[in-house]
Amino acid sequence: MKRTALAGALLASLSYASQFAWAGDKPLPQRVEVVFVLDTTGSMAGLIDGAKRKIWSIANTIVEANPEADIAMALVAYRDRDDDYVVKVEALSEDIQDLYGKLTRLEALGGGDTPESVNEALDKAVNGLQWSAGKSVKRIVFLVGDAPPHMDYPQEKQYPDIVEDAVDRGIIVNTVQAGDMFETTGIWKEIAQYGHGRYMAIPQDGGEIIVTVTPYDDDILHLQRELDGTIVPYGDEAQQQSIKQKLEGKAAAPKSAQLENSEYYAKRSKKAVVTGSGDLLGDVRNGTVKLDEIPVSDMPKDMAAVPKEERRTWIDERLNARKVLEEKISKLVAKRDAFVAEQRSKTASGKPADSFDEAVKETLRVQLN
Repeated sequence: MKRTALAGALLASLSYASQFAWAGDKPLPQRVEVVFVLDTTGSMAGLIDGAKRKIWSIANTIVEANPEADIAMALVAYRDRDDDYVVKVEALSEDIQDLYGKLTRLEALGGGDTPESVNEALDKAVNGLQWSAGKSVKRIVFLVGDAPPHMDYPQEKQYPDIVEDAVDRGIIVNTVQAGDMFETTGIWKEIAQYGHGRYMAIPQDGGEIIVTVTPYDDDILHLQRELDGTIVPYGDEAQQQSIKQKLEGKAAAPKSAQLENSEYYAKRSKKAVVTGSGDLLGDVRNGTVKLDEIPVSDMPKDMAAVPKEERRTWIDERLNARKVLEEKISKLVAKRDAFVAEQRSKTASGKPADSFDEAVKETLRVQLN
């Protein structure tokens, strides 16, 4: 990267970052967009399995920093040429439940040699996604991998220029190195430095995933199942099927992931039992749709059978029942958080986080405040 270009990029980044620095009356960002650029070759199997279980925990960190913010996430998975795929992109979306479902189906395969197609994946993340514009948006990338980029592919944009693009667009680029490959370390540190992010090194397998069991877990899950039972799928067949798949995916998730999923909804200011559209109660309450504008053909059968003038009452009765459940879950989640905090304070070693999820959460806490 040329010195003049680098100097300009650094000044632009500092100017952008200052818009979000706390100065007493500075507002928090109204929207947070986080993209994971993830090496999915075979050597990353342990880390990917951990990421599948902790994506809701990471989302909760954003909510805790700003419960009012709109949150969108994306995934850019990469391998190398001659593998099953080179780069696979899941676009930025507020439907984190859908992203979770896709992440659970992600497998670590291929590879076996180094380097990997890091440059192409990072370019897709920075220049190929539909990032939101405006000063009220926080844009963050996590590049996660164990191998360095190919620098020998002709006509391919390379990481110094890609990071410069990121700085120009107000995107922070963090790097998470799995393992200790010497060839990767210097490049990962350089990307994080020029991207005004943070370099983190974690074990090859992603580090230990810590799960704290609390006395409130079973009650939260019982109430969550009741809350899920209040969902009213509507829309065309594909939309209703999507809701059913999300609920099936939630039910099949590990207990710890289900609890973190419940925490996410409990702490969000914009209540929605599932992310994305398709739940009639949630969409009406949040103003996504107007009840009078929903075609009868898109309504569930039991609602369509209700006379038009009585449908608002039909909705309100169910929303009131939902509110009671949400309040009960919120109180239990608060007690669970206090219990977890107390347990961690007793076992805290003072050492920096060395697992994937804790490294990401620690970084988000700093960069969102």
